[in-house]
Amino acid sequence: MSIAAMKALVYEGPRQMNMRNVPIPEPGEDEVLVDVKRVGICGSELGGYLGHNSLRKPPLVMGHEFSGVVSKIGRRVTATKIGDRVVANPLVSCERCMDCKTGAPHLCRERQLLGAHRPGAFAERVAVPERNVHPLPDGMSFDEGAFVEPFACAIHVCRLLSLSPEDRLFIAGAGPIGLFALQAAQSYGLRDIVISDVNPERLEIARELGGIAIAGGIDAWKTEHLPGGFDAAVDAVGMEVTRNGCMTAVKSAGRVVFTGLHEADSRLPVNLAIRNEIVMRGAFAYTPYDFRLALQWIGEGKNRLLPWTVHAPLEDGGGCFEKLVAGPGKIAKILLTV
Repeated sequence: MSIAAMKALVYEGPRQMNMRNVPIPEPGEDEVLVDVKRVGICGSELGGYLGHNSLRKPPLVMGHEFSGVVSKIGRRVTATKIGDRVVANPLVSCERCMDCKTGAPHLCRERQLLGAHRPGAFAERVAVPERNVHPLPDGMSFDEGAFVEPFACAIHVCRLLSLSPEDRLFIAGAGPIGLFALQAAQSYGLRDIVISDVNPERLEIARELGGIAIAGGIDAWKTEHLPGGFDAAVDAVGMEVTRNGCMTAVKSAGRVVFTGLHEADSRLPVNLAIRNEIVMRGAFAYTPYDFRLALQWIGEGKNRLLPWTVHAPLEDGGGCFEKLVAGPGKIAKILLTV
């Protein structure tokens, strides 16, 4: 008997993404099979594509920011039906450990990510535990559904910062997560948010979204406009220079969240942190609450990246990765269509 096959974009080595025929996944008893409609390219996947991310080992079907339609269900699936339009939380946890039981399954030591530990959504179909899928509200597009996962990351960052409307916030990096963080902070009531980048076209997007966009580092701008320092800062890049920039940007007792993963190690001004009592935290992914809130806020129109989003067929995925590496231009997100 022949095995049913589907098309998938397979990562086969550094800068090698090729279309292949792979077996169609069979959903487990408590899983659903989702026909993928839209899937975004994440910055962490760019690192994997370049061979800089140990989490992603070839051959691998990446892709974890996606939406689609349920086409098959396992025998123990109860609430989800064939034909349902859904978005999926790609973090699959054990549901047994203390982290899972206390609302932090994203920190589960046994967690698995679709597109890293399990086959992902750069394919025609992907199998997902039913507990990880959420129905797309009526009127929400598949494009907006694919935004839920990265927007949840940004909401998690803002929650860890305990932002108040009067806070002054600095964001290092106007890539997708930086732009999502800008909008999440605006949803928490913040205004006058400063965001920096070296890409002038990404800065144009940040400016059009209502941010104060500056090129390069923050120190000179802070000296001229806000010598007392920011209340909070987000590093959405993950380089030593941006991490240090966030620490020098905040005032005494300021809060810094590191979420960019570009470099594994950095030298930080620890004495500055001690003398100024700077609070530093890492932010990894999101909680189920963040994911549900992202879905709600997108439904309420609090995410506005669609004008700077472009589409490409899955078959052109390799070229899209190369475009993002070389320079995306005035593009916030590339969504692959299946």
